[in-house]
Amino acid sequence: MCGNLETVPHEHEHEHAPDGDVKWERWQKKRTFVRALEGTYGELVHELFSQPRVYHSKDWKWKGGPGIYGKNIVNPQSLKVAQSIECHLENYAPEGEAQKHGHMNSAVLFVLSGKGHDVHEGRRFDWEAGDAMIVENACVHQHFNDSSTDDCTLLIMKAKPLFLFMHMIFQKIVTYPPEVPTPAQTHYAPPSEV
Repeated sequence: MCGNLETVPHEHEHEHAPDGDVKWERWQKKRTFVRALEGTYGELVHELFSQPRVYHSKDWKWKGGPGIYGKNIVNPQSLKVAQSIECHLENYAPEGEAQKHGHMNSAVLFVLSGKGHDVHEGRRFDWEAGDAMIVENACVHQHFNDSSTDDCTLLIMKAKPLFLFMHMIFQKIVTYPPEVPTPAQTHYAPPSEV
């Protein structure tokens, strides 16, 4: 991996949101990264063609907090039609910041709303609604919402399942997002219309 990617131990194995839900379960529970394809070829083709083609993000619940929330919409665990791509939404409360992390796969981030910046291997990149951003392979990076009053939402698309299938699985979190809300995040809730 490029850059210095030493992991920082997390103090809590399970974090809990005010309503008692486990926060950021994707970092703490087993997931399906690549599904088995079993059956006859005809059965597999029929199953693929019988899957829905439209998925409503409102059908998924935001998870996380207090500064960053996520919805994993398209991935091998949640949909049978997706075996090679992953697509999720991230919402940043005012002054929200993501975990500092790195992974083997590249990613495309499309900024749906808001304004902020990324730090990739120590270099700052500013972005705003309508921008697309690339995180290159093996890049240590972090996302930040620059506003103290408005949130921002990112659509993140990547071929992570293909990388994992090829055993290119190295992914590390350097630092986790802050657990204590800032005053701007105290009463924040992610948008219900997304």
